Amino acid sequence: MARVRYIGAEPVTVPELGNRTIQPDAVAEVPDGRFDGYVCQTATWEAVEEPKESAPAPKKTTTAVKPAATSKEG
Repeated sequence: MARVRYIGAEPVTVPELGNRTIQPDAVAEVPDGRFDGYVCQTATWEAVEEPKESAPAPKKTTTAVKPAATSKEG
């Protein structure tokens, strides 16, 4: 979870955070995927801790299948 600080002047209720009331200068945890939606409101929120990079998915490796050997009968 990412963290943002509320820098507004009055307490605000945030429906996305379970209708939690956030006080001025309070730090709140927000879903990583919604971090940009908060910090783009520069008059209201500031970044405290950005989302952590998700671990890259392991590469899938495939093994080539050799065609079955065919015998040529003559």
